Amino acid sequence: MTLKRINREVADLQKEDLGQMALAPTEDNLHVWRGTIPGPEGSVYEGGVFNLEICLPADYPFSAPRVTFKTRIYHMNISETGSICIDILKTNWSPALSLFKVMLSISSLLTDPNPRTSVVLPNVAQQYTRNRRQHDTTAREWTALYAKPRATP
Repeated sequence: MTLKRINREVADLQKEDLGQMALAPTEDNLHVWRGTIPGPEGSVYEGGVFNLEICLPADYPFSAPRVTFKTRIYHMNISETGSICIDILKTNWSPALSLFKVMLSISSLLTDPNPRTSVVLPNVAQQYTRNRRQHDTTAREWTALYAKPRATP
């Protein structure tokens, strides 16, 4: 079942308009995927490109994938190790969800963080609610430092 589902998702992705997003399995392992999400326009992450790793469990789609940011990001729902605190990857996972929908949800999280579920980085959530200007400045600095594509000579 898992391999059949993974192959269907690969085929479905070829039909989707991913926009600036990228999502594909690695060449040597269909259970490990790579993705990129551009910083949403108008957000503090605009101009950045964020790399993600998606690991599919042996019983996928019955268990949620493990998604981690490989690019550092200043976000209250994303830990320093790249773990993401979002309900669809935890308690609200459903086999009806696709990896593309997961990527869209993560992109949406960049625009609309959730201070109520920020058990990952409560100090960032506190800064977001109490000193939004400083939070946004720091998030933009981290985006420039870690997520801006480097010009090649």
